[in-house]
Parts: sequence; structure tokens; C-alpha cells
Amino acid sequence: MICVEDWAEIRRLHRAEQMPIRAIARHLGISKNTVKRALASDRPPKYERPAKGSVVDAVEVQIRELLRETPTMPATVIAERIGWERGMTVLKERVRELRPAYVPVDPVSRTTYQPGELAQCDLWFPEADIPLGYGQTGRPPVLVMVSGYSRVIAARMLPSRTTGDLIDGHWRLLSAWGAVPKSLVWDNEAGVGRGRLTTEFAAFAGLLATKIHLCRPRDPEAKGLVERANGYLATSFLPGRTFSGPGDFNTQLTCWLAVANRRVHRALQTRPTERWEADRAGMLTLPPVDPPAWWRMQTRIGRDHYVRVDTNDYSVHPDAIGRTVTVLTDNDEVIALAPGGVIVARHPRCWARHQTITDPDHAEAGKTMRAQLHHQQAARQATTPDAAGPLVEVEQRELGSYDRLFTVIEGGGDREAG
Repeated sequence: MICVEDWAEIRRLHRAEQMPIRAIARHLGISKNTVKRALASDRPPKYERPAKGSVVDAVEVQIRELLRETPTMPATVIAERIGWERGMTVLKERVRELRPAYVPVDPVSRTTYQPGELAQCDLWFPEADIPLGYGQTGRPPVLVMVSGYSRVIAARMLPSRTTGDLIDGHWRLLSAWGAVPKSLVWDNEAGVGRGRLTTEFAAFAGLLATKIHLCRPRDPEAKGLVERANGYLATSFLPGRTFSGPGDFNTQLTCWLAVANRRVHRALQTRPTERWEADRAGMLTLPPVDPPAWWRMQTRIGRDHYVRVDTNDYSVHPDAIGRTVTVLTDNDEVIALAPGGVIVARHPRCWARHQTITDPDHAEAGKTMRAQLHHQQAARQATTPDAAGPLVEVEQRELGSYDRLFTVIEGGGDREAG
């Protein structure tokens, strides 16, 4: 057998130098038949060691019979049935080679997405302690969305995983996209729905004119795009970063995503931004209604003029006491509106838990109103006449007279009788 160098030289001499086969054989010192075989083959010669027999060859017929009857029979059971007493490695390798001939073929189709078809959504919980204010730190959830066609990633940290915060988070990310995918894929997140959508998310889907698909439980492959995006964020964005608060986290995340979406995607072998315009063109348009103003919580303000949002209490102007106000909450603000649209409270959203947020103007107004009320009560008491009239003096009898009356001492009864 000639080497690759001789094979290449034979073909060069014959084609480039126009040298006859006999001259090539004489020049290289090889036979003419070897030269002819080299010229007839388009592939270089490759040495292959002749295959040796295996100890499994003697029982291959029995293995095939067992696989024909039960294609899924484990190799350990096959070894027991045929009385195998040698090493299991060679037997398992032979069973692995033979089994596909008896198991029905189950091909897996490659998943492809059309422009604007869907976006997969999930919550990512970064392993970083974020300062939340009031001496508290926490690890708030991050809403992550990945578009199926372009693989563009969008993400934002939320105060909580409640329905209201999830809806507001969706709205902000979709507003940044300027379009809405025809379907949003979610797993069974409590704030979105388990088995069926919550009432609020069903209304949100109606507002967007999109479909929200809930995956079956324990089916991570159904949203593998966003699962891989979560891992990408954990390994490429988070390491080595520090954050002064949720706002700083979202600022850094937005800047990083602008760079990440311009990198070549491994599976697509193109940049997500290069497919984004076609992806967005296939999406739905944003509705003109702003969801944070669409969902309202109404409550009547008591004498303790505070409203509770999540776990925190926010003060309301005491002028609203006894009236029903509408509370609008998003990721940034808490606003209370009195009838007629008058703002009676506006507070930045507090990400810490179990805090009381008081507006100094509300506290001062409450103090002034209490002082006025006390002054009015004192004036009313001073001008109101006493209904009981003048005081009447009552005679006080000697205590001993009562003892004699009830015969506690001698002579009491006769003296009183006389």
C-alpha cells in the first residue's frame, strides 16, 4: 500500500506532467497496477486494520431474537437470558449497535419559528443581593422574554412576582419592542395562571390581542429558548457586577442586552439584531390603552388615611377620608385618585417590605385638621348650657342612725318606732 504522498505524486505526474503510467512506475519504483489504482481513486489511500472477531459474535443470533421480540429489552436482561458471564461493556456496545434495527424510528423535527410568531417568557432570580432601601436587601425576580424568530432578549427586574407587577413588566418590555408577538409562552407561574389564566392576565391578553400559552407542568423543553437565556444572563451578565439598587440593576442590564443582542447567536449563526426588523414586522401593533391605568384598585379611606400596596402602607391626603379612591400601581409609582381625578397621593414604589411611607404634607395636613377639630369641640362645649341645672345640697345623716334602724345596736327599733 502506497502512502498519501506517493498517491498525490502519481496523480500530479500523470495529469500535470503528462507522464505515462509505465514511466511513473519506473520513476517511483512501484508496479504499474499500483499506479493504475492510484489514478482510478479520487480518495487518498487509508490503512484499515482488518476487523477481529468478538466474543459477542457467538451470541449475536440470540441477541437478535430477543430484540425482535422485545426491542426495548435492557442489556442486563439480555445478559441474563443468554447466560452471559463475561464483561458487560462489550455486550452493551453490541446491543446498542443492533437495537436500532428493531426499534421503530422516532425522528425529532427541528423547531423553527416564523417572524412575530411567539416570545417565550420566564422569571430569573439572580444570585445577587440587591439593596432595596430601609436597610433591606433582596433578590427580586427578573422578567425575561426571548423572541422565537430573532432570539432577541429583553429583561427587567420587577418588585414582585404578583400579577400586577408581571403585567406592568410585560407592558414595559413590549413597549420597548414597539410590537406584540402573536403568542406569549409561559409555564405555570402563579401570577400568570396555573392550568388557566388569571382573570387579570386573560384581560391583558385581550387588550394585546395575543394568545398566552401555558406549558404543561414539568415540560422545560417547551420554553428552552428562555431557559438558555436565563443561563446566559447568569454566566455572562451577572459575574463581577455590583448594584446600588433595582434601578441600577435595570440600567446595567439594558446596556448589556444592547451588546448581547448584537453578538452572533450560536444556533442561528447570525446576529439577533439582523433578524429583528423582519421579526417585528410580523408582530401585532401595540394597543393605545395603557394597562397600568386600565387596572384599578378602589378602596374607601378610613380615619387612618393609608392604603396598602403589596406589604407596604402609603399615606393619602386626609381630605380623602371617607371617600372611595382609585389606586394605580406600577413598578415605579403608587398614585391615589379621588373622584374627579384629583391626585390625593403620589409615592415612589417602595421595594422593601413592611414599611410605612408617609408624605410630610399629608402628615402636616392631618395634624392641622386634628387641631382644628379639637378647637371646634372645645368651643362647642363652652357655649352649650348645662342640662342638669343648679346644684342641690343633700343632707348627710349620721352613720349611727342606720345601725339603729336595722337593730344593729340596742334601742334602734323602739326609738325609731317612737
